[in-house]
Amino acid sequence: MSKQLPVASPAEVRAAARRDLGADRRAVVIIVVVNALAAAAGLIGPWLLGRIIDTIQAGGSEALGTVDRLALVALLCTAAQTVLAWWALKIGYRFGERTAARVRERFLKRALALPARVADQLPFGDLIARGSTDASLVASVLRFAVPEVLVAVVHALFLIIAVIILNPLLGLCGLVCLIGVGTALRWYLRRARPAYLSVAATGAELADVVASTAQGSRTVELLGLEQRRAQVAEVAITNARSARLAALRLRSVLFPWSDVSLALPVVGVLLVGGALYLGDLVSLGAVVTATVFLRQLVGPLDTLMLWIEQLQGAGASYARVEGLTDVTGTAPRPDGPAKIIGEASRGDRLRVDNAHYSYTGAREVLRGIDLTVQSGERLAIVGTSGAGKSTLARLLAGLDRPHTGSVTIDGTPVADLPPEQLREHVVLITQDHHVFHDTVRDNLRIAKPNATDDELRAALAAVGAEWGTDLPHGLDTELGRDFDLDDAGAQQLSLARVVLADPHTLILDEATALLDPKTARRTEQSLAAVLHDRTVIAIAHRLQTAHDSDRIAVMEAGELVELGTHDELVSADGVYGELWRTWHAEPDDPTT
Repeated sequence: MSKQLPVASPAEVRAAARRDLGADRRAVVIIVVVNALAAAAGLIGPWLLGRIIDTIQAGGSEALGTVDRLALVALLCTAAQTVLAWWALKIGYRFGERTAARVRERFLKRALALPARVADQLPFGDLIARGSTDASLVASVLRFAVPEVLVAVVHALFLIIAVIILNPLLGLCGLVCLIGVGTALRWYLRRARPAYLSVAATGAELADVVASTAQGSRTVELLGLEQRRAQVAEVAITNARSARLAALRLRSVLFPWSDVSLALPVVGVLLVGGALYLGDLVSLGAVVTATVFLRQLVGPLDTLMLWIEQLQGAGASYARVEGLTDVTGTAPRPDGPAKIIGEASRGDRLRVDNAHYSYTGAREVLRGIDLTVQSGERLAIVGTSGAGKSTLARLLAGLDRPHTGSVTIDGTPVADLPPEQLREHVVLITQDHHVFHDTVRDNLRIAKPNATDDELRAALAAVGAEWGTDLPHGLDTELGRDFDLDDAGAQQLSLARVVLADPHTLILDEATALLDPKTARRTEQSLAAVLHDRTVIAIAHRLQTAHDSDRIAVMEAGELVELGTHDELVSADGVYGELWRTWHAEPDDPTT
């Protein structure tokens, strides 16, 4: 059962934003300073326009020359403002790219740091949505919003201060008329965060439904579940559509309201300024200058309104991206911090003591398991379907912890080992595998980054990957473009990674199921030879694998009912003896 991924609180989002800004503090300071210079240069033009009007109104012999000089200065200031604004945006965009890269890298590191037992229970659709859609939205906003919002904020502040300094009464009038903008924003912000979190959550839910349906498409088809899955998808689509329409309704109120409100300061200053001018309380140039200032204020405020709407969506995405922190910091261990054990050695052994496990809490699938796997031993776990073999493998690999009892390696709970140490000590290989669209070399070096080409070829040879000699460009062949691997080849690639990783304990759960029986047995024998001093635990669906093992553990109905060598168990004529006779009664198997 997957669990819902957490979402960071507003305080956590603000703290993360401060860290991201602080990581590139120099660029932020430069952006602010350059924006301030650009805004200051932009104020001079309207002020000079007022001077020009007053000069013309006053008349005189020198008026024409003064107007020409003032017009030239205004032109130069406008050009300076343009250059400074362009420079500020350039610096801001570079800052945004660096910050966006940090956000993506941080998310990737947190995702890779998740303990395997935690990652295995996460809703993959939600995780994918956070790493793609949400991270892209955050990156886009950081790339464009930060520089443009900083430019708009600094410009707006300078314009408001300039109007107040020019004439406090006209400035007060303009500010009063901006109350409508503040009211619209307050109404919108109180409703926007939950609305956009709902948009992101329902979108992730839809992605999860699509991903799980595609992943289980064969099961859906075999069991005739198409109609049921279609209904589930329809519900998810309806929820996502409703959430998005709710967010759009907020926009449909905010933008018309703000458009009207942004026009009020200019109208108010013209009315009040006209009355003051008629009363000889202010000059015509001051009224014109204040009007131009407030008209210029519409630009940055309009930019802020547009970005505030997008920032709400980005804020919700930022909260979802940062929410992975709470997954990484999993619940405290019942026995305190994990003991850090040394480098994997031959003395390590796996021990299971009175382990009980249930997936739902209603019915136990493992009951009272006691098992000790000695270092270097080859152990086969056999049993009928549903006996609990794969569940025991998951406990041994640390992907789950028993509800009662313990599974330890060298005295330390396997599930408590840090991921890097867990990979050194225990590796679980199933029939699920992944081939990256990259070179064969890079696909293999995931397990051992410093491996030489000879080691890579030896690993492929050890698992019987004959296709390794047919690669058109050798180890530089790009899989998926230059060469296509079938399922069996992909499984061999996964096993070759195990050879390179050289873990202390290898657990094989249907790891050779996609290979033909003869190749599967040959591969298992090759792995045993390569990992001759390592512990190998195999979930044996072919009894020949059990025959070749040092010991055999027999599972039945969630209990360990027999344990011994092949000859001992056959002589005991118990569950394993019956399985062995039944298997030999079938037509000749090519592996015998």
